[in-house]
Amino acid sequence: MGMDPRRLIPRTDVVLSDPRLEAAAARLGRPAVKAAVADAQRKAREGVIDPGQVADAAVAGLPLGMRAVLNATGVVLHTNLGRAALSAAAVDAVVEAAGTTDVELDLRTGKRARRGRDALAALAAAVPEAQGVHVVNNGAAALVLVATALAAGREIVISRGEMVEIGDGFRLPDLLASTGARLREVGTTNRTSVDDYRSAVGPETGFILKVHPSNFTIRGFTKSVEISEMSGGGAAGPGAAGPGAAGPGAAGLRAAGPGAAGPGAVGLGVGAAGLGVPIVADIGSGLLRPDPLLPDEPDAESVLRDGADLVVASADKLLGGPQAGLLLGDAALIERLRRHPLARALRVDKLTLAALHATLAGPVTPTWQALRYDVDELRRRTEELHGRVGAGDVVASVAVVGGGGAPELELASWALALPAGFAQPLREGHPPIVGRVERGQLLLDLRCVPPDQDHAVAEAVRSVAGD
Repeated sequence: MGMDPRRLIPRTDVVLSDPRLEAAAARLGRPAVKAAVADAQRKAREGVIDPGQVADAAVAGLPLGMRAVLNATGVVLHTNLGRAALSAAAVDAVVEAAGTTDVELDLRTGKRARRGRDALAALAAAVPEAQGVHVVNNGAAALVLVATALAAGREIVISRGEMVEIGDGFRLPDLLASTGARLREVGTTNRTSVDDYRSAVGPETGFILKVHPSNFTIRGFTKSVEISEMSGGGAAGPGAAGPGAAGPGAAGLRAAGPGAAGPGAVGLGVGAAGLGVPIVADIGSGLLRPDPLLPDEPDAESVLRDGADLVVASADKLLGGPQAGLLLGDAALIERLRRHPLARALRVDKLTLAALHATLAGPVTPTWQALRYDVDELRRRTEELHGRVGAGDVVASVAVVGGGGAPELELASWALALPAGFAQPLREGHPPIVGRVERGQLLLDLRCVPPDQDHAVAEAVRSVAGD
């Protein structure tokens, strides 16, 4: 008779000596890891898995929560992978803030201080055109706060061509309507003029919303209205007066400033002076200043200079920071938003504030580096990876920004092309490596993989190839 296969099941102490399980025990506690090992041993006894797979099954059964992933997709801001990777400075700041912090305490006076003051000061310094700044927990939340505070029970004027879906089935019109605001649609899908806005604005208007279609493009017979056209030039900034400001006879849609009244206001062409309708611009991707690499992406500095009263943006896209919604613009409007009861429900935690401050005040981010990665160096790394694994081919590839930013920008890149069947075992490996399957091949693009992790990619590929 052959040996009972159950006798081949490794002892608990042997399985627990696996380095992966030892590391997990330090994070999760020994009881949780022992429970995973016991479950894997049970599966081996029942013949569900091979006895030699007990350690792997135990690792797979651990309650690990989110796992660190190597992004080899060639998509710099991959929404399913958490968009922007934080800089080392931001990671250190999060660790520092994880304990007890001075998030709302002035250590000099011992009194209460404004929450997130360092992050807010860094944001204000990054965009001097903003008279005020505020931060909430994501871009959609920022827009909800604006709509609730400025237009609940009133109208938001918006072009039909900017009624976008922002991901996972969430649609901008539904989001705005949930605040109690009514949408006043103007223009058509492909063409909207300044006269369309002018004819729609009236006593019930809360604000005009300009949305950058950051995840799609429309070509052909199209027309949209720039912020400068709406504001009458915006030369002196939000609410400015004097030459270039929207005064009597100006082409712009805004009055002398948010809430302005009196004979000096334009009345937005509807015969009722002093409406003072704010212009709100949702620029989406979080670019704070002009970037030559991204000439078609709107940035907060330029949009405010063109005359927007408020700018809404995300911090976890092109800014390269943590998930957060940025609000920049007119000081009175920002204060109104900050003091609104909903602002408390949307506020960010201390870890986000720490990461945002480090992102704004620290060195260039991994997002900035990945967008500008030297293509020759990328080819060298890919060829070296190919030499290590002895499988696949080095092929020219194209990387993209992703994450709702610069949808037409293509970045020349290189990738290791492997059989598509490698995709799943690499995703399920340790660490998980996520590439992209294209035309029947798995492409591993190292643009967003830290160079010191190339060896981990090579070991994982060799392991899959050897199975």
